[in-house]
Amino acid sequence: MRILGIDPGIAIAGFGFIDKVGHKLTPVQYGAIQTEAHTPPEERLVQIYESAGALMDRYKPEAVAVEKLFFNRNVSTAFAVGQARGVIILAAAQRGLIVAEYTPLQVKQSVVGYGKAEKRQVQEMVKVFLRLSAIPKPDDVADALAVAICHAHSAVMKQKIDEVTRS
Repeated sequence: MRILGIDPGIAIAGFGFIDKVGHKLTPVQYGAIQTEAHTPPEERLVQIYESAGALMDRYKPEAVAVEKLFFNRNVSTAFAVGQARGVIILAAAQRGLIVAEYTPLQVKQSVVGYGKAEKRQVQEMVKVFLRLSAIPKPDDVADALAVAICHAHSAVMKQKIDEVTRS
């Protein structure tokens, strides 16, 4: 299974593609979609949408895992991140991809085993799980890979629950 993990943002949206074969996780490609600060918001959203879609078309994930927005003290930042999430989810939905959303607590619990883990602990575990020589930078990239790892760990259980609830 190929999974695309996304840490959404209007300035930087981290992404990470991983393959899951059995219990083995392998990094495929990771990086960040970046937009310029003084660009009008609608142009930034188009850039994020088009870049995310191009990445999906190129690397062909079976599922897209996106970090859920937790309410931030800065409301305008929260709205901008929400809009970025929306265009990424739209790009995935238009391609018929499964979209899963995870809270930061769920990601930390899945990757570190502790829902209140610190950012550095999550980054170190991403490095370990994917056998990377260094922690991916910027932080948004490591966060995106953590979301993908969370989905890799959760997908089988999530699928079984969905099958039971549909019956």
